[in-house]
Amino acid sequence: MCGIVGYIGRREVAPLLLEGLQRLEYRGYDSAGIAVTSPKAAGLKTVKAKGRVRDLEAKVPARFKGTTGIAHTRWATHGAPSDVNAHPHLDAEGKVAVVHNGIIDNAGELRRKLEADGVEFLSETDTEVLTHLIARSQAEKLEDKVRETVRIIEGTYGIAVLHADFPDRIVVARNGSPVVLGIGEKEMFVASDIAALVTHTRQIVTLDDGEMATLKADDFRTYTTEGTRTTAEPTTVEWEAASYDMGGHDTYMHKEIHEQAEAVDRVLRGRIDDRFSTVRLGGLNLDAREARQIRRVKILGCGTSYHAGMIGAQMIEELARIPADAEPASEFRYRNAVVDPDTLYVAVSQSGETYDVLAAVQELKRKGARVLGVVNVVGSAIAREADGGMYVHAGPEVCVVSTKCFTNTTVAFALLALHLGRTRDLSVSDGKRIIEGLRRLPGQIAEILEQEEEIRKLALQYAEARSMLFIGRVRGYPVAREASLKLKEVSYIHAEAYPASELKHGPLALIEPALPTVAIVPDDELLEKNRAALEEIKARSGPIMAVAHREQEKADHTIVVPKNENELDPILMGIPLQLLAYHTALALGRDIDKPRNLAKSVTVE
Repeated sequence: MCGIVGYIGRREVAPLLLEGLQRLEYRGYDSAGIAVTSPKAAGLKTVKAKGRVRDLEAKVPARFKGTTGIAHTRWATHGAPSDVNAHPHLDAEGKVAVVHNGIIDNAGELRRKLEADGVEFLSETDTEVLTHLIARSQAEKLEDKVRETVRIIEGTYGIAVLHADFPDRIVVARNGSPVVLGIGEKEMFVASDIAALVTHTRQIVTLDDGEMATLKADDFRTYTTEGTRTTAEPTTVEWEAASYDMGGHDTYMHKEIHEQAEAVDRVLRGRIDDRFSTVRLGGLNLDAREARQIRRVKILGCGTSYHAGMIGAQMIEELARIPADAEPASEFRYRNAVVDPDTLYVAVSQSGETYDVLAAVQELKRKGARVLGVVNVVGSAIAREADGGMYVHAGPEVCVVSTKCFTNTTVAFALLALHLGRTRDLSVSDGKRIIEGLRRLPGQIAEILEQEEEIRKLALQYAEARSMLFIGRVRGYPVAREASLKLKEVSYIHAEAYPASELKHGPLALIEPALPTVAIVPDDELLEKNRAALEEIKARSGPIMAVAHREQEKADHTIVVPKNENELDPILMGIPLQLLAYHTALALGRDIDKPRNLAKSVTVE
């Protein structure tokens, strides 16, 4: 994996593909490549380079002509980053070029068979298997060559194929990894993410698993891997190209942190029902009778989405009094979990394409479960697979490290918890209290962001730490988990999150002057318990930074955040720690938008 872009039309293709790769570089960035052709060309021309897209661009010759092409920016799964392992991959004759996201599970077996037939492999990748299989197919049409190939492979793929003998088309296929078509005026685009398309068109078609498409300059058609034609009507994407610009900020992460007040206002807009002190969530496809029959809520996500789900589960238990918990989707899908018909399952993913979450959804649907999706991308795979759900309306999030989408997802869970609570036993007065709290959030987020300079100074003091401990209790613990993840993702400082109540059961052994602790200390019923944990750390000479609603005497530094309702406080308490992670990484000279070894949309296991 990770980023695919392709074009067929009348324009010179290389500049378009390079621009598209730049927009997709946040998805993966250890190598990149490009292959072009045209109806008048003899064969394919290819350039590949280890490193960033700028390294590829520097290698592309001035006269690299063509009107059809595919390109890829890679996040390594099989084989180390190198020129040879970069996509596109070609067959021995240089006639077939393939770019691929995903993992071919039976690549080893297929590779051995091909080698036994005399095929010489140049790369260590699983993708090269596809290239040789397509090249060796005896089918007359390119579509049939690709169809034969995808029917014998096992695993996940989003692929785009060029063939020198068929310069008038690009053939694409999807199974578990996104493929999006962009419909233009006598030109067609393909990408793994709409970010590469919105500069040129907002009319898109999203392929389903098991679906293929043929793109020509003036037409496209979709069909299954069995050859049956499918009907695909273009939809209009809501995000514009300007949404992907930095808007005067030095990094996307900084921009997206500062967009949170507006983003939260967007997720609330049109959903609050003051008359009944509840919210309107028609997209759930869940009427009041069905909502009252729910006996348990299980939330599934990965990474940041999992942490948002932990906060969501707590809010659902507090407001709706329904047992709820969150679990990593990557674990759930493999432990043969008992699927209860009275349980509501909620799948969480920023991209809506996270493979572990999508696979869990598909398994749940196979077993007859009701599944809701909480996603940011309209028309994404999880949105289409789920029975209903909510869009979080955070807008495009380009930085690998999620900030505004995490915050909007937690707000979306607050809406779901309020909806379920008011359907059951939550009083009108409590409903009104939560609504008033939700409406205060954008202004309070803006207040927190005004403290950026003070947080920057704190980051400079803590940037030399080799490790940091994050602690919190109950509502504060998921905040500590997410803040720990943010710091390690973007600064590469080791960080660990632990329940504050568990310090005396082991982690106190780590406390020393060289190990700073970040403590989440909300002004709630557990305030004194949290202060006791600070006492334990201070008694062992551990430095303490507190995030609290008032100054904490035992802390060396306190970041004071505005008080909201107890249930909603976790939404706010993580935001200053996003800034702490950002400025720590900045002080250390890290590549903030593209942390090493990570990709934005993880569409492989």
